[in-house]
Amino acid sequence: MAKKPSFFDRLTGANFDNDFDTFEEKTPVQNNSYDEDSGPITVPEREEPGAAQLTVDVYQNDSDIMIRALVAGVRPEDLDIAITRDMVTIQGKRVDQKEVSEDGYVYRELYWGAFARTIVLPAEIDVDSAEASEKHGLLTLKLPKINKNRQTKLKVKG
Repeated sequence: MAKKPSFFDRLTGANFDNDFDTFEEKTPVQNNSYDEDSGPITVPEREEPGAAQLTVDVYQNDSDIMIRALVAGVRPEDLDIAITRDMVTIQGKRVDQKEVSEDGYVYRELYWGAFARTIVLPAEIDVDSAEASEKHGLLTLKLPKINKNRQTKLKVKG
């Protein structure tokens, strides 16, 4: 019988090498980037094989889509963020400092290693105006939405 993943395994998104019955992984919805019931859809096949899934919060207002993720222990230069008009991929790696030998641990619950997350966005964004910041281990992405209703006048050159 497969071992049930711990709360911390589920919280950190650590990979499971078992077939625990009640753990359900979301699958992308065909031809749809946003599911009204569950929100943004994760597309795991673009992520690094063997990487844990980074946990994120995604929310939006009229002008921006915001993504927040806890990346404590990861230097900003060790984060790789790739964006397109409708998708964001965040990858990185937490490196254990190996200050304690394996047999010295009483509890070992922190996740060390590669992580990744790809999110299909609920609206198209302006890639050139996107911003990323990190403070106290919290990564924040501000992704301005494209205003499809904006109009402009063109002058015809003669």
